[in-house]
Amino acid sequence: MRTVWQDAGGKPQAVTAPVSLIVSAFAPVADVRRTLTPELQREPGAALVLIDLANGAQRLGGSCLAQTFGHYGGAPPDLDDPKRLVAFFAAQRELREGGLVLAYHDRSDGGLFTTLAEMAFAAHVGLDVELGAEVKDPVGYLFAEELGAVIQVKRADLARVDAVLAKHSLAHAVVASVATHGDVVIRRAGAELYRAARVELQRKWSELTFRMQALRDDPECAREAFESALDAGDPGLNARLTFELPSERRAATRVGRPKVAVLREQGVNGQREMAATLDRAGFEAHDVHMSDILSGRSGLDAYRGVIACGGFSYGDVLGAGEGWAKTILYHERARAMFAELFARADVFALGVCNGCQMLSALSELIPGTELWPKFLRNRSDQFEARVSLVEIVGSPSVLLRGMEGARLPIAVAHGEGRAAFASAQALAECDAALTALRFVDNRGAPAERYPANPNGSPRGIAGLCNADGRVTIMMPHPERVFRTTQLSWHPADWGECSPWQRLFDNARSWVD
Repeated sequence: MRTVWQDAGGKPQAVTAPVSLIVSAFAPVADVRRTLTPELQREPGAALVLIDLANGAQRLGGSCLAQTFGHYGGAPPDLDDPKRLVAFFAAQRELREGGLVLAYHDRSDGGLFTTLAEMAFAAHVGLDVELGAEVKDPVGYLFAEELGAVIQVKRADLARVDAVLAKHSLAHAVVASVATHGDVVIRRAGAELYRAARVELQRKWSELTFRMQALRDDPECAREAFESALDAGDPGLNARLTFELPSERRAATRVGRPKVAVLREQGVNGQREMAATLDRAGFEAHDVHMSDILSGRSGLDAYRGVIACGGFSYGDVLGAGEGWAKTILYHERARAMFAELFARADVFALGVCNGCQMLSALSELIPGTELWPKFLRNRSDQFEARVSLVEIVGSPSVLLRGMEGARLPIAVAHGEGRAAFASAQALAECDAALTALRFVDNRGAPAERYPANPNGSPRGIAGLCNADGRVTIMMPHPERVFRTTQLSWHPADWGECSPWQRLFDNARSWVD
């Protein structure tokens, strides 16, 4: 406690106030591939272990449970022994370095029950929770928001985990395991105390978000997202490969490095990732700003490929990529330069995100794009940044050759990605001949509903090409996920290169 001075009735007054210490910290991540998440692994017999940093305390003050019933709950949780927290840090480092932890989640935001439930939600699994006979107060044990964590470990590793935690004098106990059913079941000494369907618990957990989203965003999209999250049969994100994963050593076998222009405009921010993946494919990437072209400092004659990057061109206002296109269409020299470029049979072009919008608005200069759509504001009325699932459709695209039928996760980040066609006939004809990429749901069906379809494009259209396949446009970002470490989820057996590197390898093969 300390004494402070405040004005009260115009006069100084001594009062006492508690002193709070808020500590914030950050540190570099040496290897993102070793990051732990709350997603449980479906490892047979794997156990969930509670590491208790509160020495058995079960204080409910300020807890979500107490507030739900309109109470303060008495004394709040606290860090009673800082040395115990230091020991926990050392122990978890040892466990991680030994590769002993499959999943991790902290206990202090909602208590043990919330921690376990959120881990079940992340993995779409049920849980068998077992409380020992020594637990006299199940409510306090399950809902006190004391310091602690839950880790998932293999049964075969339990002895090693127990030894590490015991060495650091950390109280711990096995509290749950992944179930073969879809419920969250809590038992104490064999007697069932509670049972609820995981889907029903997730419905309650998600409802507030849904109601807020329905007020802020498009209400129908909010409802679709809420319903999709509660599909008990949803297999979750998945992948299907129809080709071999690329090798990062492939570029070393190439002869020469053809030049590719990576176009930028004010606000574009995807040029570095694009240059990196082009370099890996065996190209020589050149950073070309539109001001260089408009001023006459740069031309496009020397390039075998031109790529318009994504980001926030013109701050994503005034039609986003449309403004970029207008700087070309209304500039005599630039217009002639791009018309000549697109007429060359030895040049490929790719437009991603803002670049997709820009190239679509240049369709009058690009042969074989008469059916292309414009791109309007997302149906959700929000900027969408997420990992989506797409299927590569058979098309003339030279960049997606040999990838047909693959179903892959990919990053999306756009506010105006909804394809709007001139007519229903134009949609049907374009979809039949020029669609190269389609959003699909987790079962592989073309996505019409949000959020599997993040922007509302008809038939889930996510990418197109021109008639001869040299020009490809797409709203998702393949350059942001050319390495598996860039994906927030990918199959465990994928190597360093993600399947999206194949797109850029295809460009290099086509140039040869």
